[in-house]
Amino acid sequence: MVEEAIRKLREQQGKVKARSAPWMVAEQLMDICRRESASAELIAQDLDNPEMGIVQAEKKIKAFADSHKTGNFACVTPVEAEDILRKFYGLPDPRRDKPFAGGAVSVDLADFL
Repeated sequence: MVEEAIRKLREQQGKVKARSAPWMVAEQLMDICRRESASAELIAQDLDNPEMGIVQAEKKIKAFADSHKTGNFACVTPVEAEDILRKFYGLPDPRRDKPFAGGAVSVDLADFL
């Protein structure tokens, strides 16, 4: 599914100017797909919906930037952009939604004393 999501992202990238904001959104989404196969599956499904494309995702990031503007300057950090993309595509947050490591057990050594 990772390859499918990346294929769809590259297809959408081909329809926008190289290195434009939507093009960079696709790059960030590809990074997420490579790290998280479950997120790749969700992204691949969402990209079939015209309202969930990279151009629409970029508009969410731009809206955030515009609402946090200081004078003529606006900036969105990579972490903020990823959080916006995760909300837009309904992706789990790996910092909070860590999958159970099958068989791993946490032990407090103080219990043995």
